[in-house]
Amino acid sequence: MMGKLLPIVFLMAGLAAGVGARIILAPSGEPEDHKEVTPKTKADKTDKSKPDKGDGSEVHEYLKLTKQFVVPVVTEDEISALVTMSLSLEVRPGITEAFYEIEPKLRDRFLQVLFDYANIGGFDGAFTRSDNLAALRQALLEVARKDLGQDVSQVLIMSVSRQDT
Repeated sequence: MMGKLLPIVFLMAGLAAGVGARIILAPSGEPEDHKEVTPKTKADKTDKSKPDKGDGSEVHEYLKLTKQFVVPVVTEDEISALVTMSLSLEVRPGITEAFYEIEPKLRDRFLQVLFDYANIGGFDGAFTRSDNLAALRQALLEVARKDLGQDVSQVLIMSVSRQDT
């Protein structure tokens, strides 16, 4: 009985420590502090000979989801590892407010995708291979577009780590 509760206790302690660290270490400011200009804009200032990619948008904003995702990896009905992930979205300028209004719903849908991915073995073995992460990014992008439409051009995986229990 105690062996089954121990991973859950560690998960809760880790989550509490992460939230506490985020509160203490977070910079003060508005959510608009998360906006960035793409490198293309910087390159345009120095080298105007680079061709446009033709995707119809020249500047993007990057919106970071406010908290990390913690995904349990279950093996034989027990938590064998925890995967933590930080995600950001590349979006067209001007949808910051809409993004923050639906962020809880978006987080819920992203978590469901991540849980499904973990359940099919996506976080086993060499889970950081580019083809594995490309499939995960595509699944997350489809979910993001359900709520934000074509304003989302990419889902970016900012960090990913796996801690075996």
